[in-house]
Amino acid sequence: MSQYILILIWIMAMFLVKELVNVGYSPVYISGKKEYRVSMAFATFAFAPVIIMTTFRRWVGDTEAYRRAFNDLPDTIIGLIRHLPNVKKDTGFTVLGGLIKCVIGSDIFYFFIIAVIQGMILIHVYRKYSIDYLFSVFLFIASTDYISWMFNGMRQFTAVTLMFAATELMLQKKWMPTVLVILLAATMHQSALLMIPIVIIAHGEAWNIKSILFLAATLVAVMFVDQFTDILDIIMQETQYSSMVSDWTSWGDDGTNAIRVLVYSVPTILAAIGIKHIRQANDPVINFCTNMSIVSTGLYIISMVTSGIFMGRLPIYASLYNYILLPWEIDNIFTRQSARLVKLTAIVAYIGFYYYQIFIQWGMH
Repeated sequence: MSQYILILIWIMAMFLVKELVNVGYSPVYISGKKEYRVSMAFATFAFAPVIIMTTFRRWVGDTEAYRRAFNDLPDTIIGLIRHLPNVKKDTGFTVLGGLIKCVIGSDIFYFFIIAVIQGMILIHVYRKYSIDYLFSVFLFIASTDYISWMFNGMRQFTAVTLMFAATELMLQKKWMPTVLVILLAATMHQSALLMIPIVIIAHGEAWNIKSILFLAATLVAVMFVDQFTDILDIIMQETQYSSMVSDWTSWGDDGTNAIRVLVYSVPTILAAIGIKHIRQANDPVINFCTNMSIVSTGLYIISMVTSGIFMGRLPIYASLYNYILLPWEIDNIFTRQSARLVKLTAIVAYIGFYYYQIFIQWGMH
């Protein structure tokens, strides 16, 4: 049986285990409020197969390019120091890979260590902030994000998860430490600098004027897409993405698939429908996640009419918060009986999207 099916069976089995066995709960403090979450041991156990699959993946996306780049790194600290002046971009990721090469030297352990760093951050944040940890992990898997990012966009996802780890700093408005994390993440992938305006937009109540203006601006960009790409080309001239617009044009990149955009927009749509419930709850975490979801939707809409390869890579900084937001929306916008039906519908729909994306769109087996 395909590993891509087995991972879904595994997470469904974890739902059953959680219902039948006492998996242990421990307290966490969110905005000064005491909450109980599944034990760290169970949370890690449930996510572990994703880390294992990521470690031993073959021929998926940019895996072999990462393997070659790692094997080409010097295997001594002195050699690494001498190599760094030749690195043109994202030096921090080269340093991380170089240190792993110097200490261990195995590309399997390289993939394993990166997967553990990314995976443990996801486990920590989803366990703490999601009201349904397993559902959040299911959404991360069924959205195919684990393949798109842990298998493929490993360098950028390292930057993304570093920012995700700083969620508490952002919620507590600790701006200086947040900026330092952004600068650190930008050494892994320069796109992390996008988090500066994103964090500004996301703070405040859900559907605040900043998030609404951002969404309106994305719609204007779509309506005047040619002018938008011209402006984007000018802005990117002095960055490592200076040839971005010409590259996606020459490659025939026709944008992010509309079905994917719709799937990622569902939490934003529900947030618009249930804005009254979100405003009544006035939960800082949900307010933040709602605005992050709006940013994600806006960026995905732009990527749909521009480039899936380039613009479609940007929403991940915000879309990871969808998997905290959606479980909350289902439990708090709908009645208890309706919530069960909506959750079941969401699970079936995400499995359908997962099958479509992996076996039809990507042709993986």
